[in-house]
Amino acid sequence: MTPTSWTVAPPPRLILGLGNPGPEYRKTRHNLGFEVVDELARRRSIELRQLICSSLIAESNGVWLAQPQTYMNRSGYAARCLVEHKGIRPEDCLVVYDDASLPLGRIRMRSGGSPGGHRGMESILQSLTTDRISRLRLGISPSMTGDGTSGLVEFVLSPFDPGELESVHEMCVAASDACESWLTKGVEETMNQFNG
Repeated sequence: MTPTSWTVAPPPRLILGLGNPGPEYRKTRHNLGFEVVDELARRRSIELRQLICSSLIAESNGVWLAQPQTYMNRSGYAARCLVEHKGIRPEDCLVVYDDASLPLGRIRMRSGGSPGGHRGMESILQSLTTDRISRLRLGISPSMTGDGTSGLVEFVLSPFDPGELESVHEMCVAASDACESWLTKGVEETMNQFNG
């Protein structure tokens, strides 16, 4: 009798795109995480229709795509619920979100660290009680006026200018490529390839 070789399935993964629910937020800068997850779903020919853990989700070959419907500042509730419900380790999660400190079109992958002032990421780190969560930040190039905080809120909740849309599309494609690389090559190689 010859020994049987078993193929061990990879652990389930979660790609969580951050944004705000509702048509009024659909094309705003703060919803780029949703747009990247939409692109990944399109590539895999799946639709995010199932509502679990206050998130729209879909699955393909052990990869869960999710868009929390909790509003940005409560994203951690959805992240923790999904991790527990689907048996996903925090280190097998990738969070995709906008970053006002990066210029438009720039993307940055990190394997962990602080939330950098992003309320959605802050909520996730608090809920999962670790900062070792991979994240992909998408530059939205701020040009704020006013006192800073109120200017930032208005800025991230505003739509992109028509002249920015081509750069936004190219960034979402590159970000989706980076997510695919994270799945197949891991965070370190993806950082080397996409953070240049």
